[in-house]
Amino acid sequence: MNAWKDWEETQPTAVNVLRSSIEKDRLAHAYVFEGGRGTGKKEIAALLAKAFYCKERTGAEPCHHCNECRRIDSGNHPDVHTIEADGASIKVEQIRGLKKEFSMRGLESERKVYLVYEAEKMTAPAANSLLKFLEEPEAEALAVLMTTQVQQLLKTVLSRAQVLSFKPLPPDALIRTLMEHGIKQNDAALVSKITSNVDEALTLCEGDYIAEARSKVIQLMNDLSERPKYTLITIQDDWLSFFKEKTDVQLGIDLLMLWYRDVIRMQVDQTDRIVYIGCEEQLEADALKLNLEQLGKHLNATMDAKRRIDANTSPQLVMEQLLIRLQEG
Repeated sequence: MNAWKDWEETQPTAVNVLRSSIEKDRLAHAYVFEGGRGTGKKEIAALLAKAFYCKERTGAEPCHHCNECRRIDSGNHPDVHTIEADGASIKVEQIRGLKKEFSMRGLESERKVYLVYEAEKMTAPAANSLLKFLEEPEAEALAVLMTTQVQQLLKTVLSRAQVLSFKPLPPDALIRTLMEHGIKQNDAALVSKITSNVDEALTLCEGDYIAEARSKVIQLMNDLSERPKYTLITIQDDWLSFFKEKTDVQLGIDLLMLWYRDVIRMQVDQTDRIVYIGCEEQLEADALKLNLEQLGKHLNATMDAKRRIDANTSPQLVMEQLLIRLQEG
């Protein structure tokens, strides 16, 4: 069940504002939910819509079982309209279609809700058309615009809506959530440093993908330390056969950076913050071999490698040159 209490810890500000407004019957006619992916914007927008329609709610909490609630959960409420990008953008025709829908009486009540996903993708004509809609709100209308790039929205649109910021899920909360889904603590701790998006984190953990990626990094670090002559073979035969796509290679490099940051944590006695849980002995060995200056060079080399991957340089070339820089110390 998607209830307000489920979001109290991770999004307290948004929850408190919305719950209070519902209880006092003082909802704004338009909201902008801004924040990164996986921060609960869609879920809380759906919860808000349920509270807006539910006739059996207790305070701000919808009942979750009436016809209104169930249809919103299933995405087929006739008076809840959603707008998503048509291709790469939200077009003016989509906003005009929404305005036409709102010009007609609701199928079941005077109340209507519209939810705009990825609002930053509105074209300029679409944003201006929506602006006119916001300037003359329907008495029983509720709008929620969701965006990961609030700076891309027109200032005039923002001025006519209440903006609520959604914070990234704290690592500890993400780790708990992942472990509740059956993910091992080692993998959950690592993933929590890569993303704050629950869905993305769960995807990374599917089929032991992150566990295998973790083992590839540990093996490479071990080879660099104990068998430097074999590292090129490790990259060619093992690393690149696993990290095949561009996004995979980027992830692998991110995991390398996390390794070196763990080594630094070992040096400054922050062992409780390491993310490569279970690798303390190997991390400590690296911490004794490398000084802070060398570790800084290694981190710079890995960050440079990631930039080159972003620029579509050959992954094999990038990784081979990265190895040379890491072996130079």
